[in-house]
Order: sequence, then C-alpha cells, then structure tokens
Amino acid sequence: MGGAGSLRIFLGTAPGVGKAYAMLAEGRRRAGNGERVVVGWIEGHGRDRTRRQLGDLEVIALRTVVYRGAIFTDFDAPAAIASRAEVVLVDELAHATADRTRAAVAGCR
Repeated sequence: MGGAGSLRIFLGTAPGVGKAYAMLAEGRRRAGNGERVVVGWIEGHGRDRTRRQLGDLEVIALRTVVYRGAIFTDFDAPAAIASRAEVVLVDELAHATADRTRAAVAGCR
C-alpha cells in the first residue's frame, strides 16, 4: 500500500453552519490543484448551495446494506478504497456506515 494518509475533520457547533459546504470547497480546491478527489457520502439536507458546491466532483455510488433486518443506503468504503483517490470526502461518517464497515476500512492501512 501507499504512504501514510491523513484525516481532516470539519467540526461545527450546530447543523447548518457550513461543514459540508466547507468540506466540498476544500475538495474542489484540491481537485483544482490536480489531486484526484471523490465524494463518498454527502448529506446536503436539500440545500441548493451545498448541491451546487458538488460541482463536477466524482461521486461514488452508494451501496445497499441490510443491517439488523433493515435496509439502508450506505457509504461504500470498499469502492472508495478501490478508487485509489487521493482524497475521499465523507460527510457525517458516524451516520453513513450502518454496518460500521470496519473490515473494509481496515483494508486501507
């Protein structure tokens, strides 16, 4: 596997303060600098400004997961890893992984 990765976390004091928007802006900036950026999960809460900020960033398709008898649409960690992107944007990670995909995420070490 490649070199060491890094993690950047965007924190906010309340919903709607612009975390997803700022994350997407950073992703677009990095894509503009030649880095391969993909969006693994974005929760725009129907905000047009956030949707527009996606621009032409590549979005990884979500997967369907059955977890404890319920069906969820989920962040596809294996596809994100397989994309070999330099940057993967994941909004609300704690809410975007129904089965916690620990084994898949462990594969990126």
